[in-house]
Amino acid sequence: MENFTDWLMGDESSLWTLFFSSFLGATVLPGGSEAVLFVLLKLHPQLLWLALLTATIGNTLGAMTSYMLGRLFPKDRHHRSVEWLQRHGSPVLLLAWAPLIGDALCVAAGWLRINPWHAALFMLLGKGARYGVVAFAST
Repeated sequence: MENFTDWLMGDESSLWTLFFSSFLGATVLPGGSEAVLFVLLKLHPQLLWLALLTATIGNTLGAMTSYMLGRLFPKDRHHRSVEWLQRHGSPVLLLAWAPLIGDALCVAAGWLRINPWHAALFMLLGKGARYGVVAFAST
């Protein structure tokens, strides 16, 4: 059993756990990727930059999955987040990390057919900032 524990707490498997947690946490599924990042960095502080990058990329890819789902919705749907995105454009996606509204913003961005590169960039910046706060709080 000790070998399994060593594997589970190893650098590589911890990073994969963080990636999947951050990916799923950015979709409509609940997740606690911030807690996973915090614990990972307490156990492996030498992974600060790699863990920050892993969480940010995983969470951004999860958000882009929500974006792609939004592209599948029929155009007759309307939501407050759609109006906000129409008014302010892709920079609103800096808030894609926010609880409750973040997922709706990502789906709405896809529904509105906002440029996917712009969407991904603003999601990446907002999510990276959030994970940066968590990462540096753990050190």
